Formats: sequence, C-alpha cells, structure tokens
Amino acid sequence: MTDRELVDLAFTMLDRSYVPYSRFPVGAALACTDGTVFTGCNVENAAYGSTLCAERTALVKAVSEGHRDDFERLAVVGNSTDYCWPCGACRQMLYEFSPRLTLLVARSDRQYVKLTLAELLPHGFGPRSLD
Repeated sequence: MTDRELVDLAFTMLDRSYVPYSRFPVGAALACTDGTVFTGCNVENAAYGSTLCAERTALVKAVSEGHRDDFERLAVVGNSTDYCWPCGACRQMLYEFSPRLTLLVARSDRQYVKLTLAELLPHGFGPRSLD
C-alpha cells in the first residue's frame, strides 16, 4: 500500500468517529510490515478521560490481533486546515511499540507531511531503544 493509499484509507474512518463533544473527527490507518492494516477513529465519552484517540484505537486493534513489533507507517487525518498531529498520549503509546514508526500526518485537503515518531517525540521512553 502506498503512502497516499494509507492516508486515503484513514480518511474513510472520519465518518465512523463518535465525536458529540468536540465535533472533531479523526481517522487513522496503521500499516504493518506484512501488509496488514488496522484502522481507527476517535471515540469520545462524557467522562473526557475515557476518550480514545484514533491512533490508539488502531494500535490497540493491532496489538489485540497479535501485532506488537512490526508497525511500519501510521496515517493520521482530520477535518482541519492544519495538520492533525497526534497528542502526547498517542505519541508515547506508539513509541512503546514502534519508536521508528513513520507518520503521515494530513489535513482536510489531503495534503500530508511525512516524518518519524522520533521527530515528534525526541525523548520518548519505553522498552525499545533507538540505538
């Protein structure tokens, strides 16, 4: 799957978001090295701390299906004129499993930037090292 196809797949998740509070849908698509892709959307809750971001939804789906150390790329998209950057909690949770992950971060016009998770979280910590 190309980067563009992964971004486009993430955009299909916007309609599945449950966002009655923020009204800001986010979609994600996480590609594994074997070609498997897990999608996610944000799911809000009246107890705001229980809200789950699209990135973590895709990651948890992947881990629950047995994928733990084969993540290659993650597309994150939103309905905004700015890029839809992962929050700090998502950055740290992604780092736990894949500090070398490549991110494709898009805005509503489908333009995206490509960068590494280490660029977004330069001093992340977890069981895996960048060494």
